[in-house]
Amino acid sequence: MSLSQREKVFTTLKKAKEIVFGQDEMLEAIIAALVCEGHLLIEGMPGLGKTLSVSTMSKLCDLDFKRIQFTPDLLPSDLIGTMIFSQKTEEFKTKTGPIFTQILLADEINRSPAKVQSALLEAMAEKQVTIGEQSHKLPSPFVVLATQNPIEQEGTYPLPEAQLDRFMMKVAVDYPDFGAEKSILDLGKKIFADMEPVLKKNELADIQKTVESIYVDEKIKDLIIRIVHATRPSSKLFVKDFEGAILAGASPRAGIWLYKISKFKAFLDGKDYVSPEHILSIVPQVLGHRIILSYEAIVDKLNAKTIALRIANATV
Repeated sequence: MSLSQREKVFTTLKKAKEIVFGQDEMLEAIIAALVCEGHLLIEGMPGLGKTLSVSTMSKLCDLDFKRIQFTPDLLPSDLIGTMIFSQKTEEFKTKTGPIFTQILLADEINRSPAKVQSALLEAMAEKQVTIGEQSHKLPSPFVVLATQNPIEQEGTYPLPEAQLDRFMMKVAVDYPDFGAEKSILDLGKKIFADMEPVLKKNELADIQKTVESIYVDEKIKDLIIRIVHATRPSSKLFVKDFEGAILAGASPRAGIWLYKISKFKAFLDGKDYVSPEHILSIVPQVLGHRIILSYEAIVDKLNAKTIALRIANATV
């Protein structure tokens, strides 16, 4: 493992933390999404630096970035593009939408209706979009970083389970502590103007190869699958303590992301192998949004992330 690769990642995070205060978990999750090429759902109140974090990381990683404000009147063509008739050539030509970028910030994703969310599904799953009768490949890497407000329900459309499952992780963003919030007051505009890329595209690709090469023992793979199975009420490995609390458990995608992100965690730790601790550290973010709680569990204010971690600890 190249030490300089880790140094590049940590330098990128350090530079980002000089602009976005008190949101270390979110910044690490964003760079994990870029390295693992997965999509990230960021949930938090307005004004906590979600949009700022994404734009900052795109500049530091030298990647193309576009932002779309999702609204109830947004159309699929506003997102992916459409076919336009040219009077000059008397032919239809493709006009691509803002989705043709490397980092797409889907701001307040739950404000868009189902038809827009379904248009985003193909892009997230297949890394391509269909305009007219033609399919168009999206640039690489292609990562959707979506934000949503956790409490405002008016004018929102809850994300369907199929779309939630497309997200590698769901990260909850909380208010910064006293010291971090005080530092925000002194943040000037000059720091944005002076921002230079730290991680080049080819360096990011090299880091991806290094992370992919990290060793995962067969016992660790077994552990990942046991944890995922233990969330499913129909499985023999289901943790009986949560009978009646879980309607449906995590899908196989959860196992895939536990496998990939645990490699990235090992990379950050300077290890060339994955340990159970690396897996346990990401279980809440990877499994929490994939576990569907029963009505009774919601009434009892049980937390899916907490349940996921308790299941994982009982499985190890």
